[in-house]
Amino acid sequence: MIKKELIESIVLPKLQEEDLFWVDINISATNNISIIIDGDKGAGIDSCIAISRLVESNLNRDEEDFELEVASAGVGQPLKITRQFVKNIGREVEVVRKNGEKLKGTLTAASPDSFSVKFSKKVPIEGRKAKQTIEEEVILAYGDAKTVKVVVSFK
Repeated sequence: MIKKELIESIVLPKLQEEDLFWVDINISATNNISIIIDGDKGAGIDSCIAISRLVESNLNRDEEDFELEVASAGVGQPLKITRQFVKNIGREVEVVRKNGEKLKGTLTAASPDSFSVKFSKKVPIEGRKAKQTIEEEVILAYGDAKTVKVVVSFK
């Protein structure tokens, strides 16, 4: 079986050269290799092709057969690593917490341990039926979030 560390060692120098980063590398028991890449300015098809060719040229199909897929992190896919969170600061995100609670707001900060989301919520005004909207910012550890996705708006 092809090892993840081998794939990382092959692609990392090229990714750094092109100011890209890997989001996920998965290798199944049948050597189906899936590499998801991204960059601070996105990752285009040319970058995916270059990484694919690099991996193909460094692995020997005669020794160990494999299937290879290289893709850029797409719209609607969850954010997985800190660098993706940093890249998307200021954008609207939907967070699903491990307890099932959903938050929708603006990603305001990201650090190696946590991220912050500012969101609006309606709270009742004491003594009245009316509600007022308040803004609240919550800091979440990455482990507290089940998924975090950028909200795509077509406005």
